[in-house]
Amino acid sequence: MSSQKAAKMEGIRLLLLEKIDPISMKGKNEFVVAMDGVGAGLDEIVFYVSGSGARMAETTKGLPTDATVTAIVDVIEQNGSIAYQKK
Repeated sequence: MSSQKAAKMEGIRLLLLEKIDPISMKGKNEFVVAMDGVGAGLDEIVFYVSGSGARMAETTKGLPTDATVTAIVDVIEQNGSIAYQKK
């Protein structure tokens, strides 16, 4: 949550994302702040885009962002087994 931000950003949540190791599925203690384009919730695994692609989502067109959450992950499969499934 942010109490002060540019007027164009009103109504868009800023999320602190922790990157995960795709093998262990554990946090890597590396973080990025992203605009929430999909209504992500606490402890959900999300997909985000960075760079100029972050400004192509409908909710972030023309906004000053370098990272945008564009999807909520439902399932991650590794080697034929489900490593993560959204609750």
